[in-house]
Amino acid sequence: MASGASKILIFGGTGYIGKFIVRASMMMGNPTYVYGRQLTPTSNPSKISLHNEFQSMGVTIIQGELDEHEKLVSVIKQVDIVIATLGVPQIPQQLKIIEAIKIAGNINRFIPSDFGCEEDKIIVLPPFQACLDEKKKVRRATEAAGIPYTFVSSTCFAEYFFNYLFRPHEQPEELTIYGSGKVNAVFTSEKDIAAYTIRVANDPRTCNRTVFFRPPQNIISQLDLISLWEKKTGRNHTKVHVSGEEIVKLSESTEHPYNMRASILYSLFVEGDTTNFELGVDDIEVSKLYPDFEYTAIERQLDSFEANPSPFEHAAL
Repeated sequence: MASGASKILIFGGTGYIGKFIVRASMMMGNPTYVYGRQLTPTSNPSKISLHNEFQSMGVTIIQGELDEHEKLVSVIKQVDIVIATLGVPQIPQQLKIIEAIKIAGNINRFIPSDFGCEEDKIIVLPPFQACLDEKKKVRRATEAAGIPYTFVSSTCFAEYFFNYLFRPHEQPEELTIYGSGKVNAVFTSEKDIAAYTIRVANDPRTCNRTVFFRPPQNIISQLDLISLWEKKTGRNHTKVHVSGEEIVKLSESTEHPYNMRASILYSLFVEGDTTNFELGVDDIEVSKLYPDFEYTAIERQLDSFEANPSPFEHAAL
């Protein structure tokens, strides 16, 4: 164990961003625990593969359900920090984690499952707003319980959205631009998000504060991002614009998950909800907090980008 290392428990560690955070925690010398559902022979092969990877790294894996209150309390008593990386359907389940943390009474920091748009500063279209409202409930419950926390938010997962915007596995002739294409968004490498998250979890300066991802070299518009992509690949694409009005109609007329996806795209690329608000006096920007950390700028992200079908892409929009 590294000197001064914290014991970190991660919920959702085999999920999309969770696996990056587990790896970062281990790389930074923290004894790391992952709490997740019981694996069975019919479990997703990717989950089984991650389970095996984590075991080989020395991660302590606890299999259980979030309804198992006494088990949650017992596990939480063994660690110093709790990080939730649960997906949208499980966001309300974090209230059970908060209750267990409150009973355990020993946690130095709790980071709930945010990592996206800043729910306390924006208003979005109804399908997405319902999700952000659930995240707000988790924040308010954390504060009311008196649990030391850090809220981490306001960025796009770079590789995830590169796959969605560029669709490189399809080699498309056309690329879709949402809105004007001139609105800025923040794209942060998943590995950087994970490394920053472990840092803020152990940092007394971030206790009971919100930390934002706005690394200056990672703020870019769709059009400029696509221009860099075309320069990298040597290919030019026809740009097809989908207006903000069209996206709003799709958010109103389609079923889940398509209405949710439309409202997220509108928030990120039409309204610019990762960049269109000022930070408050108590808010912290992560690249300023850790100037020693060499984050991955957009152009370098594109150089190391690996094409994979995005789980966000259920059908064309």
